[in-house]
Amino acid sequence: MTPNPIKLALVDDHKLFRKGLISLIEYVNPNYSVLFEADDGLDLQKKINPNNLPHIILLDINMPKMSGFETLAWLNQHHPLVKVLVVSMVEKEETIVQMLKLGAKGYLSKDVEPTELSEALVSIASKGFYYTDFITGKLVHSLQHPDEKSAQHQLSPQEKEFLKLACTELTYAQIADQMCLSPKTIDGYRNTLFEKLEVKSRVGLVLYAVRNNLIKVE
Repeated sequence: MTPNPIKLALVDDHKLFRKGLISLIEYVNPNYSVLFEADDGLDLQKKINPNNLPHIILLDINMPKMSGFETLAWLNQHHPLVKVLVVSMVEKEETIVQMLKLGAKGYLSKDVEPTELSEALVSIASKGFYYTDFITGKLVHSLQHPDEKSAQHQLSPQEKEFLKLACTELTYAQIADQMCLSPKTIDGYRNTLFEKLEVKSRVGLVLYAVRNNLIKVE
């Protein structure tokens, strides 16, 4: 059963896009209620009210401080009943599949038509998900080719070792000492992994390691 009104929240670092999206949402259905906007996952954590949760969060992926991947993982842990619709310009298969595996209920491009946005919101609110033919195709391909790993997730033994040490309380300087490498080389590993794994912080590295069973959480 579709809740009425449908309570929404927007998490995107582009304020102009957020304002435009709010206008679009109000245009497609006046019964939608936008509870709040946030610049990224950290801003979301400050603004979300456990006593008045949104039904659906429209979430971008590439954001400063806390990415869409990290934000979705946090929502799964703290507010698992909140549904997430990803709205992003990123259309890489591995990115889409990873967001869906993390629990996103739908995935739209930022240049979506107003009618499809409306369909997605109604579908997620009523059925719990919205998968287009494009998304379904990506999922099917991922399931049919489970051994196809993108370069993004092909880590060298040294990168894996650095990643595991980054999940400890060691500083980057101490990690350099333990790996018998220079601090500059360690900075290079860190920056390379940020780019490969599409994260922006050490927390993002830890979340990736946990999700991919590279470290054990006691």
